[in-house]
Amino acid sequence: MTIAAKDGWANVTAGKPAVGQKSERSRMTEMSDIHSFTAMTGDRNPVHYDEALAKKTPFGKLIVQGGVTTGILNACVAEDLPGPGTVFLNTNLNFRKAVGVEEKITGRIEVVSVRDDKPICELAVSVVDGAGDICVEGTATTYTMPLEGL
Repeated sequence: MTIAAKDGWANVTAGKPAVGQKSERSRMTEMSDIHSFTAMTGDRNPVHYDEALAKKTPFGKLIVQGGVTTGILNACVAEDLPGPGTVFLNTNLNFRKAVGVEEKITGRIEVVSVRDDKPICELAVSVVDGAGDICVEGTATTYTMPLEGL
């Protein structure tokens, strides 16, 4: 007797993603992002607020907090791929280049593997700036819960 494998993606809003599937979102950073992130976290590092000091650092400018930079990945995952109901189980991120105020950033997600028995994905993730330089890159594991009937 053969036992059928459980479909861990049953009733997930956007369905089961495919390996190689990609998503990306772009936005411009703003000074208000820094203020909002500070309100949430208390991060008042002078490199985010003191322009004269920031210009003397290796960054040469005011920079947004790392959480502002990586926040676009949350939107990619929750809104696009795997989609609604998705949360991070794990992230492993490497920060390669700081992002300044009024810079375009693009978050990119690519599905590396998908489990059949559970709605879990392994993703390659990155954030690039307007010049195409990698600011953040790494991996993430996500879990997607069905939202219908909750």
